[in-house]
Amino acid sequence: MAVYIDPPTWPGHGRLWSHLVSDVSFEELHAFAALAGCPPRAFERDHYDIPSERYADAVRCGAIEVGSKELLRRLTEAGLRRPKHRALP
Repeated sequence: MAVYIDPPTWPGHGRLWSHLVSDVSFEELHAFAALAGCPPRAFERDHYDIPSERYADAVRCGAIEVGSKELLRRLTEAGLRRPKHRALP
């Protein structure tokens, strides 16, 4: 398994969040997330949102710690990036 997590630096809803991604497949990502106890509702397009208090749990389960730019690079190179659709000007 190759599942990656970035530091919990993303603010939202009064908390800090990390992103959990795979550079292999969504099947791998979903299987890892289930193993780590992430609820399905935490999945958003191409990643799971992980609250800062669950970061260490994900790492203990085997998530590899990388910076946010490295996480995005791996996700994009794997062809798994699903960006939000942007409205035309």
